[in-house]
Amino acid sequence: MASSAKALEASKRATLPKAYWAWDEILESNKTGYWPSTPATNLLYGLHEAIEMILNEGMDNVFARHQRLAKACRAAVEAWGMEVQCKDPAVYSPVLTGVRTPEGVDADALRKLIFERYNLSLGTGLGKVKGQLFRIGHLGDCNELSLLAAISGCEMGMNRFGIKLKGSGVLAAQEALQ
Repeated sequence: MASSAKALEASKRATLPKAYWAWDEILESNKTGYWPSTPATNLLYGLHEAIEMILNEGMDNVFARHQRLAKACRAAVEAWGMEVQCKDPAVYSPVLTGVRTPEGVDADALRKLIFERYNLSLGTGLGKVKGQLFRIGHLGDCNELSLLAAISGCEMGMNRFGIKLKGSGVLAAQEALQ
């Protein structure tokens, strides 16, 4: 964690109650190598395990897997006849794909149906695009089968929602993964 001198000074002048971000307490405890409250040890164990998983797979392999899954996900979106949010292929994300829903389709209502019916959690559109798109993540320990399951859940949900799809995203993603 880091904080600027300006932030520390502002904290001293702040009049609202402080608990978690009480910088004076934090800095005093840090002098002896401690934290003023119980650390989130579960997060530290999780971080340790995540680092082990990355090191075991190898960073280059992790990055290549993310790119491969992203390409397959975008192939699914194209097969559906829908648009990827990002217009410039040079800056496509290797870790998530934003899928624009057709005009007049509430992406959040679609996400809700997919979650309630298929237990698949999709990201929402943020800011100006809220309600206009959903996001499919393909990062972390996501692999070919988990991505294909997510694409299938999206496809089933869109069909149930009444969205007419041009083609099979699952098949397009499978072909991209070959």
